Amino acid sequence: MPLLKYEQIADDLRTRIANGEFGPGGLLPSGRDLAEQWSVSRATVVKAYDVLRQDGLVVARQGSGFTVAETPVARPAGGRRSGTTRLSGGAPYRRIGTPDRMVPPARVAEAMGIPPGEEALRRVRLVLLDDGSPHSLVTAWFPAALADAAPRLSAQGPIAEGTTHYVRRQTGRTPVEGVDVTTVRLATEVEAGLLAVEHPAAVAVVLHTAFDEHHRALVCEEGVTPSHVFEQVDNYPMGTGN
Repeated sequence: MPLLKYEQIADDLRTRIANGEFGPGGLLPSGRDLAEQWSVSRATVVKAYDVLRQDGLVVARQGSGFTVAETPVARPAGGRRSGTTRLSGGAPYRRIGTPDRMVPPARVAEAMGIPPGEEALRRVRLVLLDDGSPHSLVTAWFPAALADAAPRLSAQGPIAEGTTHYVRRQTGRTPVEGVDVTTVRLATEVEAGLLAVEHPAAVAVVLHTAFDEHHRALVCEEGVTPSHVFEQVDNYPMGTGN
C-alpha cells in the first residue's frame, strides 16, 4: 500500500536525521520550504511533523519551528497496540553495555521461533522515571538474519528514528502482530542492582514479541519492572450483555 504524502515526508525526514544531516537540537526545514519542495499544503507538512513529534523524534520550538530531539525516548516492553506512539509511552533511557550476540534464554528463543542454541543480537536499555531513577530493564533480542540486514542494530548509540522504522527501511518488514505475556518472579541479583532495588525483590516481566505479516519474529523484548512501579491499565468497551 503506497504511503500517503505526509507519510512520505515524515519518512524522508527520518532518513535525513538518521544519516546525520540534522543532529540533536538541529533546526529542521520550515513548513513553507517543505510545502514548496513536495508541492503540498502546509497542513500536510504539519501532519508529517506531528507524526515525527509523536515518535519522539522532533520537538516544537516556540518561534523557531521544529528541531531534532536531544534526548531520545524509548518505551518499556509491551503495549505496542496499533495507534500507540513512542512519545505517549516513551521515557528517557540509558543504554546498558554494547550490543552483542549470544544464545537467548529458552523462553525467548521459543517466542521467536528460533532453534535452541542459535544466537541472536541482544540490546539492553534501562528506561527511566522522570526523576532519573530506574523504571524498567528491557532486553531486546533480534534474530541473527535480521541483525545482519540491519547493521546499525549492532551499534552502541541510539537509533534516532526508532528501531521499527529503521528495520522497515532496511528490510521492508514491519510489525503487524504483537504478543505480550506478563509473569511475576523474583529479580536476579544483576537485575536488582540495575533497577536499584534490594535483592530479593518481586518484579513483573513482560515478554513482548513482534511479528511481521508472515508471522516471522522481528524482535522479542523482555521488560523487567519492580513491583512498586509496575502498573497495567486496560480500557475497553463493555456491552449490556456482559
